[in-house]
Amino acid sequence: MVPRGGSRSGAGRPKGSGHYKETTQAIRVPESIVSQIKRYAQHKGYQIPLYGSRVAAGFPSPADDYLEGTLDLNQHLINHPAATFFVRASGYSMINAGIYPGDILIVDRSIEAVHNKVVVVAVDNELTVKRLYRKQGCIRLLPENDDFPAIEIPDETCLHIWGVVTNVIHAL
Repeated sequence: MVPRGGSRSGAGRPKGSGHYKETTQAIRVPESIVSQIKRYAQHKGYQIPLYGSRVAAGFPSPADDYLEGTLDLNQHLINHPAATFFVRASGYSMINAGIYPGDILIVDRSIEAVHNKVVVVAVDNELTVKRLYRKQGCIRLLPENDDFPAIEIPDETCLHIWGVVTNVIHAL
């Protein structure tokens, strides 16, 4: 009788012969996040060189040829990956805060939205990005452009804070 199932000597891929050249381990994850995990695994090793010399914004100085290491933008821009999302800005109400139309906002839901933080909020089911004014029971959403009025938030207004803006990405 020929044995069926189980391990067989010499069967399967040799250890360390896969893409990562090391042994692997199977894990179970929800199907809904498999594509996210695959994207993360594909991009995890992509790091950009970071040079140790500074670049003068005034009069130029000789540059060093010293490479400090590599830079993973995820490590510098995203502190809480599970609580972070991106959203694109529109309009001109926040230009004095450095937020322009088309900019990508990095928003962290795990940071407490306290007075003076720039936040993404839903006011009566409409999203906006503004500076949060929260003092003595009064809540306002303040623009960073004098051409726009502050938004007063009366008690009956449905206000939902989506998160705190931690970084802005925009092209020059």
